[in-house]
Amino acid sequence: MSSNTKILSVLGATGSIGVNALNVVRSYPDLYRIKYLSAHSQADLLIEQALEFSPSAVSIGDPDQYGKVKQALPGVEVLQGRSGLLELAGRDDVDTMLNALVGSAGMEPTIKSIQASVDIALSNKESLVMAGDFINGLLEKHNVNLFPVDSEHSAIWQCLVGEAPEDIKRLVVTGSGGPFRTLPIESFADITIAQALKHPNWAMGRKITIDSATMMNKGLEVIEARWLFHLPADKIDIVVHPQSIIHSMVEFLDGSVKAQLGIPDMKIPIQYALSYPRHLKQDWEQLDLAKVGTLTFEEPDLEKFKCIQLAFDALEQGGSVPVVLNVANEEAVYRFLDGEIPFNSIPELITKAIDAHEFIEHPNLDDILALERWTQAFIKRS
Repeated sequence: MSSNTKILSVLGATGSIGVNALNVVRSYPDLYRIKYLSAHSQADLLIEQALEFSPSAVSIGDPDQYGKVKQALPGVEVLQGRSGLLELAGRDDVDTMLNALVGSAGMEPTIKSIQASVDIALSNKESLVMAGDFINGLLEKHNVNLFPVDSEHSAIWQCLVGEAPEDIKRLVVTGSGGPFRTLPIESFADITIAQALKHPNWAMGRKITIDSATMMNKGLEVIEARWLFHLPADKIDIVVHPQSIIHSMVEFLDGSVKAQLGIPDMKIPIQYALSYPRHLKQDWEQLDLAKVGTLTFEEPDLEKFKCIQLAFDALEQGGSVPVVLNVANEEAVYRFLDGEIPFNSIPELITKAIDAHEFIEHPNLDDILALERWTQAFIKRS
């Protein structure tokens, strides 16, 4: 193994980001070595990945799957449950931890890795939405790098290479508009689960696909961008770009605009986060602008997509509001996916939770975890 080999931990290895990350690792076996893998409940896929990549330890979230994983991987340390996940996240014998976990459950593992002085490749946007100020303080204290994996934030990051921060006028986060960009607002109450899960451009997990349908993912990305790039909300805009070819843009004080383009394939930003500052050669599909033909742009419809305004308002209010926004959205999305509420009730439930919670101006980690539990209970009984 080369002395330049990067030792990786992949948390959430069986989800779409984790699977794509392992595709990247597979294509550069001399550059990357997998030391730890985690999965929530997909034991069979975790076992398959472990047999291929030979990690030292794995963690399975579902305790009912522990025996199966343990039996299938006799030479591997097998951990289980939330405690096993946090144990892996806190180990300091890797170079980079890829956090591909879904939802608010990914926040604590981010914090554990930073405290272990491990660099983070972050796909879990909820970490910064819920605890951006707190996490930025830890990054500075422990001298840890945070590399964004979301395609939008990776695009902004690439556009900012070599630029002076004081020259930035604004960040422009692009979004496809999701499956309901042209659907009349009168039809939102009748949207089915199957319709909401049919994204026009990206293949993603169920939760983030619903976030795309409500456009809450854009709101969360604005909050994440605020903490990643240290800019206030009034310097971050959203533009709808249905083709998903321009992944985001940066406008400078002189009127110049830089954009990062590529096909809608998460392997590209994942690889850049792992290989930074290199753009390593790959044989996957390349962008052909002549074939794309036309790129179009629109303002987001804030009346139809109320979650966008909720996110901007939460960022402006600050304190505990983004925590409640994030957790309430997550729980409301799962209630929709379980068939318990209609699609257009998602922003209504989020608003109720924000209005009902007891505001905390500077929440610490204990406050954030308590707010998470309170919000989950509030949405489940609402």
